[in-house]
Amino acid sequence: MDGLMLDSERALLGCLAQAGGAAGHDLPEDFLLSLIGSSDAHTRARIAGRVGMDAVDALLHDSYARYDGIVAAGVPHRPGIIELLDTLATHGIPRAVATSTRRPLALRKLEAAGLLRYFEHVATSSDVAHPKPAPDIYLLAARKLGVDPAQCLALEDSPTGVRAALAAGMHVIQIPDLLVPDEGVRALGHRIADSLHEVRGLLQPLLTLPA
Repeated sequence: MDGLMLDSERALLGCLAQAGGAAGHDLPEDFLLSLIGSSDAHTRARIAGRVGMDAVDALLHDSYARYDGIVAAGVPHRPGIIELLDTLATHGIPRAVATSTRRPLALRKLEAAGLLRYFEHVATSSDVAHPKPAPDIYLLAARKLGVDPAQCLALEDSPTGVRAALAAGMHVIQIPDLLVPDEGVRALGHRIADSLHEVRGLLQPLLTLPA
């Protein structure tokens, strides 16, 4: 969801930086980028390790309050997501969201952005024991769709999400946003595309083949 369908990573990291600065804590860009794809619990633990347990709750409360205003207005889409989702819907391809965001916020973000209607199911970190990079969220999404994970295509922006989808046994295309795949990520063997428009171009010939 975040960074793949919604241009939300920049907004959320910006809110964290602003809240940190207001509280007198420096959260540098490389630290913030390292949080991409993490669950809420992991993010909280990482920030607490930097600012201290006494400060983390107030900092996150301020950050999320800032972010709530952005969510309410509708987080901007990543380029090409509507065209891709329309193509998949036209061809009757089952679709689910697999996100590290907790369920209430995930549903609010998808609804406000006008994307919730495209998906039969939403699997979140609220629904599983282990967040990404564990495969749990992706395995749950496949079960909800009634599809073997080996027959699923996962679209991901973050290395954490890529590892989760691969661990679930899915085919993966990564469309990087803020994080450029390093050699370790590229060595995982999945496909990397420049944009969702490119992904749509890759899929269209397959969608027109006879069943």
